[in-house]
Amino acid sequence: MAKQKEIKTNAMRILESMKLPYTHITYECNEFVDAIQIAEMLSLPYEKVYKTLVTVGSSRDYFVFVIPIAEELDLKAAARSTGQKSVEMIHVKDINKITGYIRGGCTAIGMKKQYVTKIDLSARAQETIIVSGGRIGSQLELSPEDLARAAGAEFADLVRH
Repeated sequence: MAKQKEIKTNAMRILESMKLPYTHITYECNEFVDAIQIAEMLSLPYEKVYKTLVTVGSSRDYFVFVIPIAEELDLKAAARSTGQKSVEMIHVKDINKITGYIRGGCTAIGMKKQYVTKIDLSARAQETIIVSGGRIGSQLELSPEDLARAAGAEFADLVRH
């Protein structure tokens, strides 16, 4: 029996082209489940798993935020971090059109366009974090600094305290 070839996502190809190490974690899933359910399914600590949120600012530009799965994005802090008067979440139906990814498979690496991207400061306390791999059923574990490099991101205080 032939070994099944691993199907690489755009995010994985970008990490490899930049020679940034990552671990690919897969799980069985045919539909959207939230990141907390994924963490539980894979027995991962919540503080290591991060979700990717896409917003639109008062300027009508899009902004990407990567925050811990159990936290809530502080919209005022997010707006301040990007120099906007305000930001609001985009509609779920617009995720693919804006990012090229689908809900549940959205990652800050390799979106259709390079958007201003911020990663919550809490990531710096972790040796590695886990983010979506670019499709449902795929997660990537990598250092916060490598995620920032690959996504062209900066760190900022983004969650409600």
